[in-house]
Amino acid sequence: MRIPDWNPEDHPQPNPLVQAVLDRRGGHLLNLDKALLWSGPVASGWLAYFQHVRANLTAPRKLCELGICTVALLTKADYEYHHHAPDFLKAGGSPAELEALEAAATNDPARGVSQAALGQLEQLVVQYAAQMTQNIQVDDAVFKALQSHLSTTALVELTTAIATYNMVARILIALQIRPEA
Repeated sequence: MRIPDWNPEDHPQPNPLVQAVLDRRGGHLLNLDKALLWSGPVASGWLAYFQHVRANLTAPRKLCELGICTVALLTKADYEYHHHAPDFLKAGGSPAELEALEAAATNDPARGVSQAALGQLEQLVVQYAAQMTQNIQVDDAVFKALQSHLSTTALVELTTAIATYNMVARILIALQIRPEA
């Protein structure tokens, strides 16, 4: 990491904040936490926001995780992929789908995905995430195709998950945060 790991001796944070982060992480800090805790406002806002994005969305978790993994692969945010590929599997994704995603990411998924292991909706999610990540602009045809599969709420939530993890990728890459040993 480009910055030192946060520690309470060098930069104290309020105990309730540190405890809330520890509680969210099962009692230990991840490398990302060790960066974010250098700023109390960032860590506090992150904690609240990500609680909603990670646990309270009604959009299918599998599709959100697929979008997040797409972002991670396209931005080369290894930390993000390290943490979210298992979450994709827990949400109902398969190892074959992850392999197909990895193969798709080496091509130009913003132009379309044709991987047999990914269903039509999953291919659209990968294409949508790729367009959001690489082009920022999303083709009307891709958006309309997703609209035919998802409710407006699910579409807003999927878009938010993808956009959120584009932000995460930029922080991880800029600060060179690596996966935990």
